[in-house]
Amino acid sequence: MGNDSIKKTLLVTVVLSLICSVLVSAAAVLLKPLQEQNVKLDVQRNILAISGLTQDAKALSVAEVDELYLQIQPRLVDLKTGKFIEQTPDGLTVDQYDQRMAAKNPAESRSLTGGADIAGIRRQADVAKVYLVEKDGNMQTLILPVHGYGLWSTMYGFLALENNLNTVKGFGFFEQGETPGLGGEVNNPRWTSRWPGKEIYGAGGNVALKVIKGSVDAANPAAMSQIDGLAGATLTSNGVSNLIKFWLSDTGFKPFLNNLKAGDA
Repeated sequence: MGNDSIKKTLLVTVVLSLICSVLVSAAAVLLKPLQEQNVKLDVQRNILAISGLTQDAKALSVAEVDELYLQIQPRLVDLKTGKFIEQTPDGLTVDQYDQRMAAKNPAESRSLTGGADIAGIRRQADVAKVYLVEKDGNMQTLILPVHGYGLWSTMYGFLALENNLNTVKGFGFFEQGETPGLGGEVNNPRWTSRWPGKEIYGAGGNVALKVIKGSVDAANPAAMSQIDGLAGATLTSNGVSNLIKFWLSDTGFKPFLNNLKAGDA
């Protein structure tokens, strides 16, 4: 075939496409374990940062993360009963369980509609993975996974509580796709640093913690449960308030927290 023939041009195009497809597929397969390890490492660093066990989790080496993470104890919680379980109904242990994958499985989650879905997550896994920091057999910190929809994305993060289970110790997102410079400020340390010390529940036992519009007035009695709003990002701010309300209410972790306080978890 001549170099300018249509058949040769098509043949070269097909061969190059096949070679490129094989290379891309091979790279994806070979790099997948590394990608999964990096995702796991990033989550562990976020948990360590929110737990208060380190001041600069991002600067830690892999070995340092592994050593510090030994102080974190992951546990499974049945959200229907509000109690610890050793494994999921289908036999998965805490190390095997993936809460995000479970939320996509109708057999491991429940559908949320209308007013029940204030966090905009559509489905809620029946089992949650929480994290404890203990010292001398006593719980010092409880870390809860939370997620909900903002303006453009589902925001995934952690909320750390003091051992009284009503005071925030740390808060932050490890995955979000909000507008940079606006809603994306949910990851700004200057904003997340305003969460520690805030109280979750009001006098009536309802979730009082929320992000308000504008700045918190320290003279307001409700200030202990209020967070400054994100300038120019009202919908993202509302999304954070809604996910906090969802996960800390009866539809989320409140039954578990009540059982934990009563020593019946």
